[in-house]
Amino acid sequence: MGKRKSNRKPPPKQKRVEALTQAFACPFCSHDRSCEVKIDRKANVGTIECRMCQEVYSTATHYLTEPLDVYNSWIDACEEQNCE
Repeated sequence: MGKRKSNRKPPPKQKRVEALTQAFACPFCSHDRSCEVKIDRKANVGTIECRMCQEVYSTATHYLTEPLDVYNSWIDACEEQNCE
């Protein structure tokens, strides 16, 4: 008598998690990956600066803030200024 075959499936492959970028396109000079985000966790301040046109934007942050959040708040502030 032989042993029965197992119907066990192999474990699913894990998907690679891509890291979020910290360099973004500047809305003023339109250079790609020219804006770098720096988040100071102790001071709760997020700063984004363009290397090409030296445009700077700072915003308040909290412990869940990511670089993309700082960039999006900068874009929102630019759109708000354009509406006025």
